Amino acid sequence: MAGKQILGDDPFGTGANPNEAPPPAPPASLRKEEPENAGATAAEPAAEIPPARKARGAGAPRPKPTPEIATPTEYGPSIDHPPAAQHTGLVDEVKQLERSVRDRILPAHAGEHSGERQRMPLEMVWKRWRALAMRDRSDVVDEFGRDPQVASRIEPLLEFLYKSYFRVSARGMGHIPDDGRALIVANHSGTLPYDGAMIMHAVKHEHSAARDVRPLVEDFVFHFPYLGTLMNRIGGVRACPENAERLLEQDQLVAVFPEGIKGIGKLYRERYQLQRFGRGGFIKLALKCDAPIIPTAVVGAEEIHPMLTKITWLAKSVGIPYLPITPTFPALGPIGLLPLPTKWFIAFGEPLYYNAEYGAEGAGDRILVNKLAEQVRNRIQSMIDDLLRTRKSVLFG
Repeated sequence: MAGKQILGDDPFGTGANPNEAPPPAPPASLRKEEPENAGATAAEPAAEIPPARKARGAGAPRPKPTPEIATPTEYGPSIDHPPAAQHTGLVDEVKQLERSVRDRILPAHAGEHSGERQRMPLEMVWKRWRALAMRDRSDVVDEFGRDPQVASRIEPLLEFLYKSYFRVSARGMGHIPDDGRALIVANHSGTLPYDGAMIMHAVKHEHSAARDVRPLVEDFVFHFPYLGTLMNRIGGVRACPENAERLLEQDQLVAVFPEGIKGIGKLYRERYQLQRFGRGGFIKLALKCDAPIIPTAVVGAEEIHPMLTKITWLAKSVGIPYLPITPTFPALGPIGLLPLPTKWFIAFGEPLYYNAEYGAEGAGDRILVNKLAEQVRNRIQSMIDDLLRTRKSVLFG
């Protein structure tokens, strides 16, 4: 007589062999308590179940070992065990996301997959800035930051300002030596350092030896976005005695503006009145380095930004000495920063050789330094007065 069908046999009558091992039973938590020999028939004794199998329920699958997860201890995270296996899928998704973003942004990687190079937005702009920022140009840029490639690109702009916009007339080029060191000492004006750029361009294109001039630039210029970096790339050097001495030791032409910020910060009613020449640092340089001083006068820069007044308390908070108030700025916004097209005159005077008379020891004599600085200042002031009369006769004569 066939035994009664119970859970584990063939409840649907599919004809399964009753002598075969029964299929795995559901977990013990889902079953009612049954005797250990519930699977045996009345005629056949129940097979003995191993103790380990009894503990987890007869017929239940062997549980898989749970991977150990590193837990932090009081001394920090544990490093004895690798990260849990379930985190690897998330890491793969993050890496895939990084690759997709890189392929969209970087043209080189995108081109490997699409077969053509994708152009980035404003690609010309960031390429120009990469060249200005000296990236991949360290082999041709000198120790002070001058880049011949950037200087050549700015050359057409300087040529336009020099010949067409300011219509500069330069004289006295024969007083500049064809080689060797020299100090070009000039008056300073114009709110922004256009005078230094025009002196550079004049000597480069109108001197017989086409010499490069390295102007010393005030610190506040480097607080303007891009302006300080641009001045470095075309040949400007941050103003300090150490930089000037190194340039003179290399037998270069150095342009200094002893008035400093006081010169470019003059109000319009004070135009062409030279301010005090500091403490005579350029005299010490000339005596120590045995460099001739070439007095230089610039007329025309005072009117490009006629400053009516200036604000100092607000400007110092952003790192600039003052905020100019002109007829066009800030009333016209950024357009008001464009210089007015005035007529310029630049005159180079006869060199002054102080080292031959006083020697390098004279740089330590404070009274002598102040005396010589005042002599140079008076010389430049008289040259400015002569140029003003010349300009008046040219414009109105």
